[in-house]
Amino acid sequence: MTSAVAAPAATGGKRPVLLLRRTNDRLAAELRSRFRVLNFYESGAPLLAFLAAAATEPDPPRAAVVVAGGAIQVDGAFLDAVPSLGCVVTTGAGVDHIDLAECARRGVAVARAGKIFSPDVAYHAVGLLVDVLRRVSAADRYVRRGLWASHGDYPLGSKVGGKRVGIIGLGSIGSLIAKRLEAFGCTIYYNSRRPKGSVSYKYFPDVTDLAAASDVLIVACALNDETWYIIDKGVLEALGKDGVVVNIARGGNVDEAELIRALKEGKIAGAGLDVFEKEPDVPAELLSMDNVVLTAHEAVFTTESNSDLSDLMIANLEAFFSGEPLLTPVFPN
Repeated sequence: MTSAVAAPAATGGKRPVLLLRRTNDRLAAELRSRFRVLNFYESGAPLLAFLAAAATEPDPPRAAVVVAGGAIQVDGAFLDAVPSLGCVVTTGAGVDHIDLAECARRGVAVARAGKIFSPDVAYHAVGLLVDVLRRVSAADRYVRRGLWASHGDYPLGSKVGGKRVGIIGLGSIGSLIAKRLEAFGCTIYYNSRRPKGSVSYKYFPDVTDLAAASDVLIVACALNDETWYIIDKGVLEALGKDGVVVNIARGGNVDEAELIRALKEGKIAGAGLDVFEKEPDVPAELLSMDNVVLTAHEAVFTTESNSDLSDLMIANLEAFFSGEPLLTPVFPN
């Protein structure tokens, strides 16, 4: 537990917080009502210059709210620029954009989104799979272009029920995806760091073997050194020409160049992608493929989850400044 952090009277009793995330009006108002907000996106300055300027203030920031997804890396250079930081609150469940070892070494607490997003991400994964298999988005474009009348019925898609679905990462999100797809009549297999004693799904310690046994691969694991390009050429070849890949994890979990090649050459049937290697840039080849469904790293976001996330971020900040345990810590409190 950290000790409470008081703010000088000169700041009106509001503790300074770095905001390194674009926010909606509600969150912006909530933050400003409680804290003295130093907003990177309003500053117009380069990141390290912004941090250095904040560090020189009479009451330098002790906490930062940081966007997930890798747009901003909380690494040694970041922490060097603003050494007063004692807490980083990230708005995602993943922490691949934060150097956790460096934060731990410096005594910087880290909080994340916890399980707030898990149900919404699970539904999004199922939605992508249904869309790819039943060709919903492609059929929509077909109708809008007036091709139904001139070219006849759109080609048939494939049913969801009965598919063998291999889930890579059976954590909070992966488990919820499995439960939802069981309701569709799918058979669930999985790969994870170790077998889960609480489930009856068949476990595959090797992802290539999982792919060979599956009709669909859904990527729901964290991104780290072990899972970078966990979907590679060999896995795609094992999945086969009727296989589908769904990625709601991180772009780096999939070798994007090999995925594009497999799609072009008909080595797999389709893909549903919410994340990409170099966001927000999406390879032009993917944009032209009717058997690929694309969304803008939005699986986590609904109106409801955005509201819940705002409440959680503020609660974690208030806990830190009050010397109380964080609600969703990465490190033990």
